[in-house]
Amino acid sequence: MAKQSSKVLNMVAWFTGVVVSLVVGFGMINGVLGLPTWLGGGTTAGDFVVLAVGWIVVATTLISAVLSLLNK
Repeated sequence: MAKQSSKVLNMVAWFTGVVVSLVVGFGMINGVLGLPTWLGGGTTAGDFVVLAVGWIVVATTLISAVLSLLNK
């Protein structure tokens, strides 16, 4: 019985991690999350960095989620 609840808990933790990663990535893409001004936030270069990192987070999260599902 303990083994089954451990599997469920692992699945819930994995799903939560995927959802949080996607929320952060899309928040960066949409401009909701950004860099502070002392790191270049609000500049063209800073906005580009945030946008690029947001897309990288979304892409790697989706790829890892698909690979994880195919591995099971």
